[in-house]
Amino acid sequence: MKKNIIFCKKCLYPSTHPLGITFDEKGICSGCQIHEEKNNLDWNFRLNKLKKLLKNYKSKKGNYDCVVPVTGAGDSHFIVHVAKNILKLNPLLVCHNKYFNTEVGIKNIANLRVKFDCDTLIQNINLDVIKKITRHTLMEFGNIYWPIIAGNSAFPVQIAAKYKIPLILWGAHQGIEQVGMFSHLHEVEMTRRYREDHDLFGKDEFSLLNVDNDIKDEDILQFIYPNKRTINSIGIRGLYLGNFIRWDSISQHKLMIKKYGYSATNLNRTFDTYNYIDCFNYSNLHDFLKLCKHGYSKVLDDACREIRYKRITRAQGLHLVRKYELNKLRNLNQFCDWVGISEQSLNFVIDRFKNKNFWHQSDIDKWSFNGISKKLMKSEKKIKNFSIKNFQSNFSRKNSTKKEYIYFGKGI
Repeated sequence: MKKNIIFCKKCLYPSTHPLGITFDEKGICSGCQIHEEKNNLDWNFRLNKLKKLLKNYKSKKGNYDCVVPVTGAGDSHFIVHVAKNILKLNPLLVCHNKYFNTEVGIKNIANLRVKFDCDTLIQNINLDVIKKITRHTLMEFGNIYWPIIAGNSAFPVQIAAKYKIPLILWGAHQGIEQVGMFSHLHEVEMTRRYREDHDLFGKDEFSLLNVDNDIKDEDILQFIYPNKRTINSIGIRGLYLGNFIRWDSISQHKLMIKKYGYSATNLNRTFDTYNYIDCFNYSNLHDFLKLCKHGYSKVLDDACREIRYKRITRAQGLHLVRKYELNKLRNLNQFCDWVGISEQSLNFVIDRFKNKNFWHQSDIDKWSFNGISKKLMKSEKKIKNFSIKNFQSNFSRKNSTKKEYIYFGKGI
């Protein structure tokens, strides 16, 4: 890791961003530069371009026109809304069961099925296999989310191949949204390489097979991405709607709440009430492991997004990061019971993955944090009080009857 960390002059992203980030001569990061395309491109032209492209994908045999991956959070409602009501497609919804489901997440999945009247396939992988792989990726990579990301990215392609549906519609491209990895004009599509290098942190499903663990060939079967021959024979391609529609996740969620009753709720470690609310662990243990390894967490991603849309200032964004990033984790005992390890063992693993560039150990169980936000404080003016008010919450977890992971549920 580079010793001298550079920070974007507009947002809060550091030069150590794991996706890779560059800066121009003015000190503006590539993510902020590409974000400006949202204000300069002709989005009506781009949407019409997409509509013309999709004419070739409308089924003439009564089959589904496309596959749409969905979850109980994120931009799923908006993607399905665009597919059905704007692009006039007949989508097949597919959902990989993460098993860390919250009540609000299950409610949103059910709402998708009911409000949009779509067929939905849900993948439920053997729970013992999921626990086995989660234990392995936690111990080896410091990552509890590998099985979820692997399933989310493989299952839609598997279904597209099985049903011979050549089109998959995704939302926004993470690399574009965060670090400006590509221009929207490049119209990049889903690729096996991006999945392995970035989504799966350089570890594909076959890398799990090792003589040192008990993971078997049959355990990774449901995570295998279809081969190039299969994809080419059907002509499967995955388009990102964010290349054709001016993507603004927050505005889109507000529209989905008003139009379809999407449920939003408060989270412990960020101010965003719309994204990743379907999972007990994403904004808790998974997020903290990110803080351990990279010196920043999801709240910094959320703050950078809001800064770029000019809904908050850089100083306000830093204030929010400092407010949320070290909040106490929740549900740790629940995760430990589920995965089959003690809290002491989990804490030992967490400590193993603390990046010494951002954490200082003064005793066997005493650590001090000197991450991205603290380094930013040296150059950014400090504000005393700021409360963001652009986020709605219409589902209270205090009133929730489900305090444990929901494996399956009607949601209504």
